[in-house]
Amino acid sequence: MNAVVAVVGGGYGGAAVAKALDEAADVVLIEPKDAFVHAAGSLRALVRPDWAENIFFPYDRLLSRGRVVAERAASVDAKGVTLASGARIDADYVVLATGSSYPYPAKFETDSAREALGGLRATHGELARAERVLISGAGPVGLELAGEIKAVWPEKRVTVVDPGTTLMPGFADGLRDDLRAQLDALGVELRLGVTLTEEPPGGPGRAGAFTVATSDGGRIGADIWFRCHGVRVHSDFLALELAEALTPAGHVRVDEHLRVEGQERVYAVGDVTALDEAKMAGYAMQHAEVVTANILAQVRGELPGGTYRPSPIPSVLLPLGPLGGVGQFPSPDGPLVLPAGTVSQYKGNDLFTSRFAELFGTGVPATA
Repeated sequence: MNAVVAVVGGGYGGAAVAKALDEAADVVLIEPKDAFVHAAGSLRALVRPDWAENIFFPYDRLLSRGRVVAERAASVDAKGVTLASGARIDADYVVLATGSSYPYPAKFETDSAREALGGLRATHGELARAERVLISGAGPVGLELAGEIKAVWPEKRVTVVDPGTTLMPGFADGLRDDLRAQLDALGVELRLGVTLTEEPPGGPGRAGAFTVATSDGGRIGADIWFRCHGVRVHSDFLALELAEALTPAGHVRVDEHLRVEGQERVYAVGDVTALDEAKMAGYAMQHAEVVTANILAQVRGELPGGTYRPSPIPSVLLPLGPLGGVGQFPSPDGPLVLPAGTVSQYKGNDLFTSRFAELFGTGVPATA
């Protein structure tokens, strides 16, 4: 009898683990969404609604042997998962891959791909009518959104505010210099060390002229705004001994094998982990490789040997539209800064949608 592996969450890390273990174990993927959402493409989908369907991938072709349970996990312990319906899935191994939430449009609150797509198209209409755009948050998401907007509507005035005084802190000077130069060339107004004294009216993503005061005594006028900060990890369903591994912020402590602290057969991947690194899809996919190798080893009766240690040099691929952007990878000689052309080739052109089309067994998506 094959080992049963319950994977809680079908995002980047969870889907990769489930796919990789499908032939060797009885995989049960627990995910309430009716389709995988390629969140890295959501900002492009906002400005290009004709391309937006490319970020949704149904789960029906992900597994050939295992099954996908379209429910929400109400409680997870070391022996399995209790679903919101009250049903129980007992498991030999549990993988926590529930990720995090982030303000729309980077991520969606609905579990329905149809509703998410409809929301994107509605917000696109609001954005198309706006002449002035305010973005709160100058992290990778806020800057990428600014670049996507400018790629489609170069005439729009885009202002980005952030309380930090340094653009992309922790990254190489060469990356920051190139990024600043590209933003200047696009006409993006970047105001660092500035916060909004109050939230603009009407809610994010809704058109309507307003003026808002800033912490430096100034005022910003805009017709629409977006919030691009504020991650909330999904871990409130952990029960019994698993809850003991939570940090005050709700992340799950893991060992070098990515096992939940104090557990032999419970693993965690992606944003839910307490690893000291940025919460990015690429890292979740790396976690998935380590966890897959370790579970396979344990199924064979061996000790887990795969280890994961965050790199002291952060990585990023930050497109500014299909043709612009900056990147950084670790290298033996320190940070390797990537120019716009390389970022476009690696990510900006199709935002990795072809990679996920292969993973989920769908047709090749259109390029952006």
